[in-house]
Amino acid sequence: MKVFVTRKIPGDFIERLKTDGNEVTVSEFNRPLTQEELINMARGVDFLLSLLTDRIDGDVMDAIGPQLKMVSNYAVGFDNIDIKAASDRGILITNTPSDEVNESVAEHTWALMLALARRIVEADEATRRGAYRGWEPDVFLGHNVMGKTLGIIGLGRIGSMVARRAQGYKMTLLYNKREPDRASEAELGVKFVSLDELYAQSDFVSLHVPLTDETRHMINKGAFAKMKKGAFLVNTARGSVVDERDLVDALRDGQLGGAGLDVFDNEPNISPELYDAPNVITTPHIASATWEARNKMGEQAVGQILTVVSGQKPENLVNPEVWEKRRK
Repeated sequence: MKVFVTRKIPGDFIERLKTDGNEVTVSEFNRPLTQEELINMARGVDFLLSLLTDRIDGDVMDAIGPQLKMVSNYAVGFDNIDIKAASDRGILITNTPSDEVNESVAEHTWALMLALARRIVEADEATRRGAYRGWEPDVFLGHNVMGKTLGIIGLGRIGSMVARRAQGYKMTLLYNKREPDRASEAELGVKFVSLDELYAQSDFVSLHVPLTDETRHMINKGAFAKMKKGAFLVNTARGSVVDERDLVDALRDGQLGGAGLDVFDNEPNISPELYDAPNVITTPHIASATWEARNKMGEQAVGQILTVVSGQKPENLVNPEVWEKRRK
C-alpha cells in the first residue's frame, strides 16, 4: 500500500507503517500544505494521514485518485474534512479521540481560566521588564475562582473533565448541550440550563462544542450582550465558534472581563486587537500538546490505518455507515 503523511508527527509511529513493504512518504515541509501541494504529493496513494490544518474536500479526494481508501485524521475534530463527500465515495474517515487528549485539553482550559482570574501573564510580563518594586496592596488585583459560577457549553468528554476539576473549587456548575445529561448531573453536580441562563449567571464560560453550521459564530454580539458583565470566556474548542470581531468589541467595552483563547476564528491569523488587550491570553492551539496526548494520537492515527489494511474495522470510524461499501 501507499501512504502519504501530510506532516511529520511526534514519536516514531510512522516507522510502524513502513512494514511489509508499505511505501510511506512524509511531507518534507514543516508547515501546512497548500491544496496544490497536497494533491501533487498524495496523488495515487491508498491512505492519507492528515492533520487538522489540511482541508480535504471532494475535489482533493478525486484528485488523489479512485484508489484512496481512507483518511486517518490526526485530530479529534474533523471539520477540516468533507465527511459527506468521503462517504459518497466510499472513503473511510477516522479521528483520534482519547482520555489522554481529553485530559490535556481540560487541563489547558483550567490553566487559561486560572491565569485569567489571577492575571498571571500580565504580572509575569511586568515583573520581567523590571516593574516590580516590592509588595503593594492594589497591584494586579484578580478574582478568586472559589465559589464562582462556571458555565460549560458542550458537556462531552472534555467538558465533563473540566466540570470534575471545578468541584474542588466549590463552583456552581451550569451546562448546556442538546439534551440534558442526567448521569453527569448526578455524578458532577452540574445543572442543565438554557444558553441565556448560562450567559446571565456564569462568571466563567468555557466552550467545548465541535464546529458545525449550528455552532459557527454562536458566541457573537448577541451572546456577549447576555453574558454577566465582567465574565471570562475560555475557548479551547474551535476558533470559529466565536465571532472574533464581536469578541474584540465585548472586550473593548468592558462587557467581557477577559478571554483565554487557544483557537482562533481564522487560524493562524489573529485579530491584531487581541494582541494588544491586557485581559486576553492567547496560546497557539496547544491545548492537546502534551507528550501523553500526542503519543496516543500518533498511535491511533497509524494503528487505524494498519487495522484497515488487515481487513478489520477501525475503532474511531467517523462514518461507520461506509464500512460495508468501502473502497477496497
